Amino acid sequence: MLIEPGDLLKKINSPDDLKKLDQVQLVQLSQELRQFIIDQVSIYGGHFGASLGVVEMTIALHYVFNTPRDLLVWDVGHQAYGHKILTGRRDLFHTNRTFKGLSGFPKISESEYDTFGVGHSSTSISAALGMAIASKYKNDPSRQHIAVIGDGAMTGGIAFEAMNHAGVSNSNLIIVLNDNCMSIDPNVGALKDYLTDITTSRTYNKIKDEVWNILGKVSKFGVNAREIISHVENSVKSMLLSHSNLFESLNLRYFGPVDGHDVNHLVHIFNDLKDIPGPKILHCVTVKGKGFLQAEKDQTKWHAPGKFDKLTGEIHIKTQDAPEPPKYQHVFGKTLVDLARKNEAIMGITPAMPSGSSMNMLMKEMPERAFDVGIAEQHAVTFSAGLATQGLIPYCNIYSTFMQRAYDQVIHDVCLQNLKVVFCMDRAGLVGADGPTHHGAYDISFMRAIPNLIVSAPMNEIELRNLMYTAQLPGVKHPISIRYPRGQGVLVDWEKPYEEIPIGRGRRIVKGEDIAILTIGHVGNDALEAIDLLETKGIFPALYDMRFVKPLDEELLHEILTGFRKIVTVEDGALMGGFGSAILEFLSDHDYKNITVKRLGIPDRVIEHGEPAQLFKECNYDSAAIARAVIDTLEIVYS
Repeated sequence: MLIEPGDLLKKINSPDDLKKLDQVQLVQLSQELRQFIIDQVSIYGGHFGASLGVVEMTIALHYVFNTPRDLLVWDVGHQAYGHKILTGRRDLFHTNRTFKGLSGFPKISESEYDTFGVGHSSTSISAALGMAIASKYKNDPSRQHIAVIGDGAMTGGIAFEAMNHAGVSNSNLIIVLNDNCMSIDPNVGALKDYLTDITTSRTYNKIKDEVWNILGKVSKFGVNAREIISHVENSVKSMLLSHSNLFESLNLRYFGPVDGHDVNHLVHIFNDLKDIPGPKILHCVTVKGKGFLQAEKDQTKWHAPGKFDKLTGEIHIKTQDAPEPPKYQHVFGKTLVDLARKNEAIMGITPAMPSGSSMNMLMKEMPERAFDVGIAEQHAVTFSAGLATQGLIPYCNIYSTFMQRAYDQVIHDVCLQNLKVVFCMDRAGLVGADGPTHHGAYDISFMRAIPNLIVSAPMNEIELRNLMYTAQLPGVKHPISIRYPRGQGVLVDWEKPYEEIPIGRGRRIVKGEDIAILTIGHVGNDALEAIDLLETKGIFPALYDMRFVKPLDEELLHEILTGFRKIVTVEDGALMGGFGSAILEFLSDHDYKNITVKRLGIPDRVIEHGEPAQLFKECNYDSAAIARAVIDTLEIVYS
């Protein structure tokens, strides 16, 4: 039965208001906060299951700690909705993830309670440790520093690097491990198995009971608290001889596992942890989607379900009169399975995004040839390089924004060794509501700088299939990146044979006069719309889909520059060092004079969140902006 919002949440505009409640009221507040999140996300959309799973934890943290003086860092931020609602943003929460509204993630410029901007995972411990060392340096020993990190984010290498440092730092750091066996998809790897062992071990439950029985006495002993804590440590260490502890081996005091949905117990625990010096970790067991049955049962689907009926759990899906084209990631997944059936050398790799990338299709059909390596982009790339040394053809699918995290490995482990790895970069361009942490704005610029790497982008899903087919052919001797957006464009004839796309060859889409539009990737479809608009005004531009940023089709470019003196380039990537820059470099290198080039793309500034169409307009490369650029470049004046 749904619980209607009561009066407690309405009275809380800051953690100071929260602290005025009696502790016994926190259970009711947890119900109200959980219901508020359900009400808001069902209407406006957004991330869902993660925030429901940490309602009690969020309330207990703000109830016990003196935020914002005490610094609370959330990992990724999917789970920070309750945090935002309790810290003065309840009445604005309906604007979450909308254009010029609240960010879907913690953001320093949005609130003093958001101590660190997040979006990519596994960063919280490093950031909180930096804050703790800063407080120590400034002789502020009473300040608390709390990192909340999920078990999925804990698989990221930077989290282990941070714990390794924290263990020798003697800093005032509390790591809260939110263990729900999930990231977006179910968590994977040895760490997941290890945490499961801890939560089911009788030895650990015995340790937990003794630790908390002793800690319950700490506040009563005043100046003797350190002696009590020392007793706790010795007790824990002696009992752990029969069951080694990963966190204790890193010199982090380990406490738990505890029920992450018992708000009053969490308040008690956090109060005790404040009095324990040094770095420590509290292991909380939670349920992602807690309090909404459908979200508890299908946690991947309900990570970010969009709008839904909060009574029935039915997710609202737009109906289409005509067949809807498949999304790029679906085309990737289905094509990869088909190619793998034909070529036994093909393998699939993804860092924790099997459903988002559609790698789960290959995992289902050929589990021995598809690998989810956890939130570990660097490992995913070097693992792929290792496969390639043995004659296999790895298709390494990493979102454009996350490829940034593996840039060293792309250069050092793949490209310097000229290993044939196929990088399929999903979510390229401006992704929409996830905003600047997730925009795939930079990959064209940073990929084209690397020797040996082929850099390509399909104009539509048919071209994606053909590029994926081309990449695995014996004649392709270099690593190749294929970037594509989340959206959809054209229907795919799955029975049509693949076509090899010659590496470094573009194509003319529309024959025109006076001016040529050069595009890379999906934005070629926006250019087609612009041409339809321009033709009604008697303007007939040519359109070329270059398909490759590197190598450029030099033969085609010479043909274009011989026939046209005015050029417009369009890309859904950063203008700095991107496709348009490559064209300007070509002009300079080949001494072309008196050529006018207008470049459209993502400007050199942070682009905030919003609907993709709003952002394309904001960046001046939607179809209307392309048409305006053609008119301006031709210097045509219309009344």
